[in-house]
Amino acid sequence: MSPVLDVDGLHMHYVEEGSGEPVLLLHGEPTSSFLWRNLVPPIVASGRRAVAPDLIGFGRSDKPADIGWYSYDRHVASVERLAAELDLRGITLVVHDWGGPIGLRFAVEHEELVDRLVILDTGIGGGRPPSDEWPRFREVVRRIGAAIEPARLVEAGTVNGLSDEVREAYAAPFPTAESKAGVLAFPELVPAEPEHPNAAAMNRVREALRSWQKPALVVWGAGDSVLPPAHAHAFAALVPGAGEPVILEGAGHFLQEDKPEELAKTVLRFLG
Repeated sequence: MSPVLDVDGLHMHYVEEGSGEPVLLLHGEPTSSFLWRNLVPPIVASGRRAVAPDLIGFGRSDKPADIGWYSYDRHVASVERLAAELDLRGITLVVHDWGGPIGLRFAVEHEELVDRLVILDTGIGGGRPPSDEWPRFREVVRRIGAAIEPARLVEAGTVNGLSDEVREAYAAPFPTAESKAGVLAFPELVPAEPEHPNAAAMNRVREALRSWQKPALVVWGAGDSVLPPAHAHAFAALVPGAGEPVILEGAGHFLQEDKPEELAKTVLRFLG
């Protein structure tokens, strides 16, 4: 039976394999722990403990049908609950897409629990769109609404496309219109305008990262059209000690799908 955590009466599913120091893997829009399936085995083989939750609204976790339920604060609180329940300390935190704002806030607010950061194709900060392409993405999601096909969103963010089997796996958690509320909510939580309620919180996280003194690694897909590699260089400049970002050629936004072996090798080199 898959492990689940109770979060305010909702079930949060997670993958947990291996033992040793924990590597916490946080996905984003519109994926789940399935995104990390090719990274978990090498992490475990290296003698570490891989933990990959499905955020509420995604994967095998419960999916409140009310879009208004979803908030930045609630997602962060669910990760805090997971870390406390599993007694995660000395964490290597790997974040992607919306896992970035959620996980990076967790890291700066619980710095005593996090030893390293691995930052993949994400953003932090508020008051303006993350990129020129992003407002168009949000408008597409708004226009399509509950008819959206999450698997096609993932495939659009790859260079190499997806197999039928993988496409079906990304589609499976969202069989009904009601199950897609979390997918529709995430774009609305991005603080693309100065008055957005999440702008101040994300800007606080961004400022806190300027004084992050622990190891950090930035890895990016060269073909990411929504968050181009310029964001990788901005992150590397923001976080002290991050060094030059690693840009993976032949990979899009979902570099876990396009270049899983290269990503795993890069992360494990960083972990030593």
